[in-house]
Amino acid sequence: MLTKDFYFDLPDELIAQKPSGIRGEDRLMLLDRKTGAVSHWQMSDLPSLIPENALMVFNNSKVRRSRLYGIKESTGHETEFLFLESRDCDGCCWKTMVKNAKKQRPGYTYTFPDGSVGTILENAEDTGTEFRTLAFESPRTEDWFEKNGHIPLPPYIKREDTEEDSERYQNIYAQEVGSAACPTAGLHFTEHMLTELKQRGVERVWITLHVGLGTFLPVRAECIEDHKMHEELYTVTPEAAERINAAKRAGRPVIAVGTTSIRTLESAWSAESGVRAGTRRTSIFMYPGFTFHAADMLFTNFHTPESTLLMLVSAFAGYEHIMSAYRTAVQERYRFFSYGDAMFIR
Repeated sequence: MLTKDFYFDLPDELIAQKPSGIRGEDRLMLLDRKTGAVSHWQMSDLPSLIPENALMVFNNSKVRRSRLYGIKESTGHETEFLFLESRDCDGCCWKTMVKNAKKQRPGYTYTFPDGSVGTILENAEDTGTEFRTLAFESPRTEDWFEKNGHIPLPPYIKREDTEEDSERYQNIYAQEVGSAACPTAGLHFTEHMLTELKQRGVERVWITLHVGLGTFLPVRAECIEDHKMHEELYTVTPEAAERINAAKRAGRPVIAVGTTSIRTLESAWSAESGVRAGTRRTSIFMYPGFTFHAADMLFTNFHTPESTLLMLVSAFAGYEHIMSAYRTAVQERYRFFSYGDAMFIR
């Protein structure tokens, strides 16, 4: 298939620039993955739409304040870095994505808000890319990111991050720090809703996938089959694997909350043993024709045109069903992307 097959016209005013006034007060589209039928609800209706014997899988990765600005020593100009992951075990050397990467070369140094200095190292993997390896004399701790970094809002949010984003661009159940973007399907869930789901007998488990380039880099290839996904790190605990596999054996529906959860489930799937426990890297790319094994239903947001996430939901619910549902969402003035409304595919 061609990347352009996943284009749809989206008015700018439907791209949510801020979260809803109160967490969880968003609209919800229900999509039948068999028939393509859609109906319109509110997030508060979600517990009534979920089978009482279901198991829901949540990604508990926490967003790092990973956008930092350094002053380039040679020019005095401000340079923006997105810190993706540590390249060594002690946290002194980091893989970053940097703006105007062609102008940021090995040996250049940058001073960050606390006075610490990072130096670009020579790395063959970075050649011809927007990535640079940045080294410091001492480890960059989570406390350092908290004090010096910014919330890494996606580029379609046309404003600087605020204190409100520190809370709202983070899931209430987030625990494991490491994501460079929020697994945003979870933003709709409140403590009240989690309690309500529990009272209805809906089971939940936590997995971890740290969101990186595999999730949010655009598709630049003309044919989607030529797109190469970047690796992301995920963990499934033995307890989570056991409970997911028990649900599958019992014929209970497994609901992935977010595309990162379904990527983790399908990456960890083995035909012999079901979902495997462990920490691994995945570059799984799901597009129409992919066969799903672990997840039966999917709760997600509305995704960007021509993105790997739109291709994933098209694989799960059917290309025609998804594109028709998205046209309906535009007509009905749903809010799109990270801070937007939600879709439940069952």
